[in-house]
Amino acid sequence: MKRPLFGALLLSVALVPAARAQKSDSSQIYAISAMLSGTFEGATPGNHLRLNLSSVTLEPGHPYDLFLSVTGTFEKENINQRGVIRLETQGKDIYFTYIPHFNPTVTALSQDAGRFTERELSSACSFVLNPKGDGFAGNTLGSATCALAMRGAVGKWSLETEPGMVRVRNVDSGETLRWKKTEK
Repeated sequence: MKRPLFGALLLSVALVPAARAQKSDSSQIYAISAMLSGTFEGATPGNHLRLNLSSVTLEPGHPYDLFLSVTGTFEKENINQRGVIRLETQGKDIYFTYIPHFNPTVTALSQDAGRFTERELSSACSFVLNPKGDGFAGNTLGSATCALAMRGAVGKWSLETEPGMVRVRNVDSGETLRWKKTEK
């Protein structure tokens, strides 16, 4: 179960609380992007992963793109992954797409931050987040839809947020990972 839980952590970054900013589509997506920006630390046993999210301008038409870097250990396995998160409005919901960078040397400041290989693009993972309580919730679409983008994310994952915390749960096993925001 190590790999499925780790893979789900990348999905979790989409769910930092932002429901308070639902005045309009543009303020809602701005609030989610702003709240996702920062550093998150693993808060469950065995989860010593740090999620760093920073704003990255890849295209003028997508001002809410974020660069994700995941580093640390998860149950004694060293992890170093990165990619780009694209947030787009879809009515009152948010359409979330994660595009992995399989080259671990790419950073948010790299010239290649917005360039992807064919394999990276075909491995992208997308799903819809719906407002729920003080945050958002969403589910992956199937058992293997995000497995390439997010190493080991096999199965259906339930994602929820509360202010300052992200929670990811495997629907079949019930195993859960949590992260707490530590910096802005």
